[in-house]
Amino acid sequence: MEGYFWRVTDAASGRVLIALNGVNRGPRGSWATLGVAAHPGGFLQVAAHPEATADPRRIGARAGGAFAGDDSGLHVDLGPDARLDVEITDPVLWPHRAFGGSSIFQTVPALNQYWHPWLLGGRADGTATLGGQTWQLRGAQIYAEKNWGREGFPDAWWWGQAQGFAEPDACVAFAGGQVHAGPFRTEVTDLVVRLPGGRVVRLGNPGVSPVHAEVTDESWMLRGRGYGWTIEVDATAPRAASHILPVPLPSQERNTAGALEHLAGSLEVTVRRRGRLVWSGRSALAGLEHGGPERAAAELARRGAEPGATHAPPVSA
Repeated sequence: MEGYFWRVTDAASGRVLIALNGVNRGPRGSWATLGVAAHPGGFLQVAAHPEATADPRRIGARAGGAFAGDDSGLHVDLGPDARLDVEITDPVLWPHRAFGGSSIFQTVPALNQYWHPWLLGGRADGTATLGGQTWQLRGAQIYAEKNWGREGFPDAWWWGQAQGFAEPDACVAFAGGQVHAGPFRTEVTDLVVRLPGGRVVRLGNPGVSPVHAEVTDESWMLRGRGYGWTIEVDATAPRAASHILPVPLPSQERNTAGALEHLAGSLEVTVRRRGRLVWSGRSALAGLEHGGPERAAAELARRGAEPGATHAPPVSA
């Protein structure tokens, strides 16, 4: 699975939307897990698509005529009530050449999950038709990431991303979970902050810049330290306001409920350098996620919804 995820934050209007494309390789070929969600309004549209491709030379993903996304734009058509046509300009790409968001773990072969926040800002302009409403996007903030692994997602994970700070060039992103390859097993959290002014700080290497995470379905607390930096993140969101997003099971050629996803949580971040305060900020439009199929199924049952999986359509041989 190669998962591509875009998040648009329109701080002026208080609107947020996300779009995702999981490019999956199953026993009979490739297929896609697609989704669009938005706040406010609680809109969510998901689909499985029989076509899926990832660009082999650059970051980008497609699914027939239903989805096309890269660092220049995002175009989604999941039906008349779920369409996006967004142009991305002035992209702020990941600045470090040697490693991505997973840092040294990207050199470890055959892990079940890797993560890379490749777009930490930029300008999003266009239209979004969501559940009968059409939004005009003018100068919204944009973020995008990629994650990949052998069988979709870990058994449990946590994630967050925030823009919409008082400083429009600031960005926070983190991802953690249970990673393994053969007998090697550990728990890792990666934390990335783009400071006002453009400097990008990344913590998350065990023993050198570890990040400690305490996560529930309604709270995310991260404490990271390394290379003279100290970063604290505290975030909250009510469980009842979460979407239930699908995750793919590539080898079974189907999607299943996989994650509790909040589109507009509250997040506070504090960054210090050798004890001196460098920046602190607060966003009321943070994306926050607590993932795991068992957790998602339990939440569906709590809401009285059917926890059954969504099967992918037939794929070509």
